[in-house]
Formats: sequence, C-alpha cells, structure tokens
Amino acid sequence: MTIGPTVELHAIVEDITAILVDVIGDEFLLDVEVTKETTFSHDLELESIEFVAMAEKLQERYAGRVDFTAFLAGLEIDEILALSVGQLAGHVAQSLSSTRRLEGRLGQA
Repeated sequence: MTIGPTVELHAIVEDITAILVDVIGDEFLLDVEVTKETTFSHDLELESIEFVAMAEKLQERYAGRVDFTAFLAGLEIDEILALSVGQLAGHVAQSLSSTRRLEGRLGQA
C-alpha cells in the first residue's frame, strides 16, 4: 500500500493539531475546529512566542527535517498573517519529500 498525498496531508494536519494542543492548550481548541483552512493568526490568534514554540515542536516531531523558521522568513508579513494549517502542512510534506529524495540518493551512492 502506498500513501498518497491526501493521506499524508491529513496525517500532517493531525500532527500540527497535536502540536497546537501542546502549545496553546486543548481548551482553546474546543472552540475551533482545526482544518487545512484554519489560519494561525485570525482563527487561532497565535502569538509570536507560540509560533516559536510551534517551530521547536515541529523540529522535534520531524527530527529536524522541517525548518519552520526558515519557511516563515521567506514570507511577507501579510502572508504570515494569512498562513493556514494547510499551507504549513504543504510545507511539511514538501520538506519531508525532499528529505526522502535526498536520503534515497545518498543510499544509492
């Protein structure tokens, strides 16, 4: 069985949701259903310190294969304010895919 992009994105959204529970607490998430369209700034009202905590949790969860800080650094302020869970999940999927391709090439060498 192969894992398709939709399944992987769904799993990544679940990972991000679990990270959000760790960072901002599950009480807050009772009022908000986290979907790919959920925005960090408007829907979740994340503060900058929570973004930092989320970056650290992403590093831990994905063993350093996802650089959330560098991803944010490449965005304009209005893009950061509009950033959605789905956009972050896409970045995570792309980072993991790039890492897998690199590991595959190194394994062939």
